[in-house]
Amino acid sequence: MMLPNRNSLLLFTLLFCLSVSLAAQERDQSLWYNKPAEKWTDALPIGNGRLGAMVFGGVANDQIQFNEETLWTGKPREYNRKGASKYLPEIRKLLFEGKQKEAETLAQAQFMGLQSEAGDRDAWIKEISAGKGIAGNPASANYDDRLWKTIKVPSYEGWERVGLDNLDGAVWFRTTFSVPKDWAGKDLVLDLNKIFDQDFTYVNGSLLGQTAGTDARKYTIPAKLIKVGNNTIAIQVLNFYNRGGIGGYKDVTKKIGIYPIGSNIETGVSLVKQWKYKIQNAAPPEIPHYQASYQPFGDLNLRFNHGKAAITNYRRSLDLTTATAKTSYSVNNVQYQRTYFASQPDQAVVIHLSANRKASVSFDAALSSVHQHSVVKVLDKHTISLSVQVKDGALRGESRLTAVVKNGLVKTINNQISIQKADEVTLYLTTGTNFISANDVSGNPATAITKAINSIKGKAYSQIEQDHIREYQQYYNTFKVDFGRSENEKLTTDERLQQFATANDPGFAALYMQYGRYLLISSSRPGTQPANLQGIWNDLLAPPWDSKYTTNINMEMNYWPAEVLNLSALNEPLFKKIEGLAKAGTVTAKEYYNAKGWVLHHNTDIWNGTSPINASDHGIWVTGGGWLSQHLWEHYLFTQDQEFLKKEAYPLMKQAALFFEDFLVKDPKTGWLISTPSNSPENGGMVAGPTMDHQIIRSLFKNCLAAAQVLKADESFQRSLVDKINQIAPNQIGKYGQLQEWLEDKDDTASKHRHVSHLWGVYPGNDITWNKDAKMMNAAKQSLLYRGDEATGWSLAWKINFWARFKDGDHAMKLIKMLMKPAGTGAGSYVNLFDAHPPFQIDGNFGGAAGIAEMIVQSHQGYIDILPALPTAIPNGNIMGLKARGGFEVDLIWNNGKLTSLQIKSKVGGKCRVKYQLKEIEIETKAGENYKLNGDLK
Repeated sequence: MMLPNRNSLLLFTLLFCLSVSLAAQERDQSLWYNKPAEKWTDALPIGNGRLGAMVFGGVANDQIQFNEETLWTGKPREYNRKGASKYLPEIRKLLFEGKQKEAETLAQAQFMGLQSEAGDRDAWIKEISAGKGIAGNPASANYDDRLWKTIKVPSYEGWERVGLDNLDGAVWFRTTFSVPKDWAGKDLVLDLNKIFDQDFTYVNGSLLGQTAGTDARKYTIPAKLIKVGNNTIAIQVLNFYNRGGIGGYKDVTKKIGIYPIGSNIETGVSLVKQWKYKIQNAAPPEIPHYQASYQPFGDLNLRFNHGKAAITNYRRSLDLTTATAKTSYSVNNVQYQRTYFASQPDQAVVIHLSANRKASVSFDAALSSVHQHSVVKVLDKHTISLSVQVKDGALRGESRLTAVVKNGLVKTINNQISIQKADEVTLYLTTGTNFISANDVSGNPATAITKAINSIKGKAYSQIEQDHIREYQQYYNTFKVDFGRSENEKLTTDERLQQFATANDPGFAALYMQYGRYLLISSSRPGTQPANLQGIWNDLLAPPWDSKYTTNINMEMNYWPAEVLNLSALNEPLFKKIEGLAKAGTVTAKEYYNAKGWVLHHNTDIWNGTSPINASDHGIWVTGGGWLSQHLWEHYLFTQDQEFLKKEAYPLMKQAALFFEDFLVKDPKTGWLISTPSNSPENGGMVAGPTMDHQIIRSLFKNCLAAAQVLKADESFQRSLVDKINQIAPNQIGKYGQLQEWLEDKDDTASKHRHVSHLWGVYPGNDITWNKDAKMMNAAKQSLLYRGDEATGWSLAWKINFWARFKDGDHAMKLIKMLMKPAGTGAGSYVNLFDAHPPFQIDGNFGGAAGIAEMIVQSHQGYIDILPALPTAIPNGNIMGLKARGGFEVDLIWNNGKLTSLQIKSKVGGKCRVKYQLKEIEIETKAGENYKLNGDLK
C-alpha cells in the first residue's frame, strides 16, 4: 500500500504534469463563432439557476431572449381523479386476460388524471360564426379586402412562423384564382392538406366544407360554383392552441392548389403565394391541459446604428471558465465589446457595453414579450419595465431594465432607453414572478426585483463581475479535463462540430463534458427549481413537450452528471422537488391504487402533478418515484452523508417503497410479484409486468434495506423487503438471446425504438452487472445491438452510458460522434451545442457528459474501476476531480492508452478497492488523505 505523500519527487512530477496538461485545457474551454446567431439554437445560453438568457450577438440588433424559471401556465388545482382505484381490479383483470385494448379503453375513460378547466368552445364558435369581431361577410366574393394585410400561405409550422406571432383565435384568409376555359363544366379539387385547427372554406361565397382536427382538407368544388376567369376563395380558420393557419404539406415541394378531378396539382393552379388576411378574434376559449408548460418571459433588443461602414473582426463567444459571453467587432477603427452574464449573487442578467474610444457607445434598448398580455412602461430615464400575464393562468411577472451610464446622454423615447455617446454602459435586467410554491401564487413580482436592485446599488461593475465569477467557479473549478490538443481548436465551434465525426479531435469531447457541467450549473443552483426539459431556456409559448419534467428518463438524465462530475450541490433543487412530488404523490397513490406511500407517473410540472396523463397506452407508468429515489441513494453513496440519508433520503425512499409493497401483485401464471398496470416507457402499450419496473422496484427495495442497515432502523420493514425482493419477477433471457423487455418473450428484434427501458438495470441502475451475472449482461448487450445505434439525442446519450458499462469504449465513442454531429433532420447537436432530439432537449447534453465520464471511471460494482471503457480515439488524458462512490475523488493521467498516475482522495475514510485491467488493490483510507499510485497501482 502507498502511504500519503511518500515521495516528494513523485509528487512534484505529478503536479508538474498536471499543471502543464491542465494549462492546455484552460485554452480550450470556450465556444466561439465568427458570425451572429441566426436562430435561437445558434444563440449562446447564460443562466444563474433562476434567470436564463439566450444571447444572439447581432451587430445592428442584439437580441437577448430571457426566462425566469417560475413563469409557467396553469395554476394550483386538483390533478387526481377521485375514486379511480375502484377501476384498478378490472384493468388488471383485462390485462391478465390478454385484453390490452379493452384495458386501455377503460383506463382512458376512468383512470387518467384531470385536465384543467376548458372554456366554452361551442359558444365561442357560435359567436365567431355570427360575425362577432369583423365587419360584413368576408366569405362573399365581392367583399372589399383592399385594406387587409398579406401573409405567406401555406406555413406548415404555423402562422406564427410567417408573421402572426403567438396568435390563437379566428382569422380570415382570402385569395383569388383564375379558371381557364377548358376547365368549364368540370368539378375541381381544392387541395389544402393541413389546416390548424378548424376551417370553414368558401368558394365564390358558397360554403364548400368545414373540417375540425388533423384530417387533410381536400374539398370538391362543384362545376356550378366555378366561372371561367377570376374566382374567390375565403377561409375562416379557427385556432385554439399552438400553431395555427393553413399548413399545407410538411414536404414543401408539394403544393396546395386547385385542379380538375382526375388530374393533379402539376397541371393545376398553385395557391402557394401571398394571401390577404384579417384577424377576427384573438381570444379563443381555454383548452384543457393535463399539465402546465414552461413559458418564455421576454426579449431585450439592443439596436445600434453603425451606418453602412464595414464590420470587421467579429467574434462572439462563451467562456465556460467564467460563465461569460462576449460579442466584439470593429467599425470605423473603433473596437466594440459587449459582455453578458447572469449573476447569482446579484440576481440579474448583466450586459456591459464598451469601446476603445470614448463617447462611442450609442444604442436604444427595448423590452418586449411574446405574451399577449404584456405592457412596457417607463419608470425613469434610466429604467423601463415589462409586465406579463400568462394567458389563462395564475402567474404573472415583471422585469426591469436599468442603465448605468458613464458619460453620454440618456433619455427615454417610445418606452425605450436611448443612450448616445457614452464611454461605457452597464445594463441590469432583473425579473420576478408571483410564484411562491406549487400551492401559493400570492407573491409580488417586484419583491425579487427590489432585492436584486438593492444588492446592485452602490457596487461597481467590476465588483459585480468578480462576485459572479467567484460564485460560479466554486462549482466549475471542482473538475478539470484534458484529452489532448488538436489543430481543430483553431476552428470556430460550428466548423469544429462539422468536422468532428471524421477529425482527430478528442479535445472537443472534453469541451462537451465541461459544457454539460456549465449548463447544469447555469440551470440548477441551490434554492432554484430543477432543470426542466430545456434547462431554463425557452422562447416558445407552446414548447415541445411543454418544456416540463418527463420522469420516465429525461428529468433523471438531467442530473446524471451531478455526482460523477463533482457537482453534488446542484442536486438540491431535484431533492426539494422530490419532497414536493412525494407529498402530492401520496394523494395520487391513495386515489388510484388505494396504496400507502407515494407514486409518480411519467410527467410532472411546476405544480407537482403526479397523476397519469395523456393516454393510457403510455401515461400509466408507475415507477417515477422509484427512479427518483435512486438519485437520493446515489447521493449518499457518493458523499457518504449519513445526516442527509437519515433526514432527507431515507424517509422519501421508504415511502416510495411502501407504495410498491402495496402495489405489487402476484402474476397468476408465474407466481412472481409484478407491476401492473404499467408500461415499458412509450413502447408496447399498457401491460402487466414490464422489466424496467421490476428492476427499479427491486433496486429501490435493496437500497432501502441497505439504508435501514446503515441507520440501524426499521427491522420489521427490513424483513418485509427481504421477503418481497425474492419474489419480484427476475430479469429473463428470451429466445433471441436478448434481455426481455416484458414478462412475456415477445421482443421485436427489428424495433429501433428510442427508449431502451429494460436496460435500466445496466445504467443508471446496477441490477445487472458483469460481476453479478455476466450472462444477463451479455443478453442486455444483445438487446442493445438489436435496437441499433441510430436514435434521438437523449437516447444516443443513454446508449453511450450503456456501451461504457459494457466496457466497449470504441462503440461508445462512435455514439459520441453521432451525438456531436450537426443537427439536421435527425439527432445531433445544434450550432450552440444544444442537444437535438430533435427539437432541442437539454437531457442529451447532460447524459452525454455523464457517458464520457463513465468511460473513464466506474464505481457501481463496489470498487473504483479505472479506464474501463477507454476508446482508442482518446489515447491521452488528464482528469482531476472525478467522483466515485464511497466518498472518493479521483485524479488520473494516461498516455498511449495506459494509466500512468492515479490519485485517490478520501473524503470520509474507509476501505477503497481499486481495479485497473487485471490489477486490484484495497486501501484502508483516512478522511482527508490523498493516495498516489502509478500505472501498476503501486
